[in-house]
Amino acid sequence: MSKLAQMNTPIFWAEGHPGSLSRNSWELAVTGSCDTPRIFTWDELLAQPQTEVQARLTSVTRWSVDGAWKGILLSDILDEVGMRPSCKFIRFWSVGEIYDTSIPLDIALLPKSLMAHSFDKEYLNEDYGGPLRAFIPYLWGYKSAKSVVRMELIDHYIPGFWELRGYTDSGEIEAGACRDINDGGKIKQIPGGEVLRFV
Repeated sequence: MSKLAQMNTPIFWAEGHPGSLSRNSWELAVTGSCDTPRIFTWDELLAQPQTEVQARLTSVTRWSVDGAWKGILLSDILDEVGMRPSCKFIRFWSVGEIYDTSIPLDIALLPKSLMAHSFDKEYLNEDYGGPLRAFIPYLWGYKSAKSVVRMELIDHYIPGFWELRGYTDSGEIEAGACRDINDGGKIKQIPGGEVLRFV
């Protein structure tokens, strides 16, 4: 059982759980406003510089889980494909390409924004967005798309799956009550923005 499961971290797939996914054959396509669009294989992703950040994934349904998330910086991927100046947003597509969401470039370039494959030294499984998910701790979790197969570099904002259903386009984390998964789900208060502490 994974550490996320041991902590009873909620599992939620808006478009339906994808079932078993093959990590070794996973690919990430990067397209759009870049000089060298490409498809990264799993081995090529692991060959990129790896970054580990201590941060929280915080859901709009009011829970937050802290841990060591590891993967490839979005900024490194954007450098690798030669992002063009016209790029203003990054759009993520989950497996099956039903679920999508977009984030501003300035958020994508922040030092904790990753394409993550691991949590606390364990590969992410499909329940929690493995083999590869966006991890954007600065915004609500619906901006951290699970099981990502494509990153699209775009010059204008496009509302995604949840944004079209009433969630905010910005995804900014709002102050209020939130369950701390690391503390048995105890209800605490969070300030606005990235959850660095409880108040």
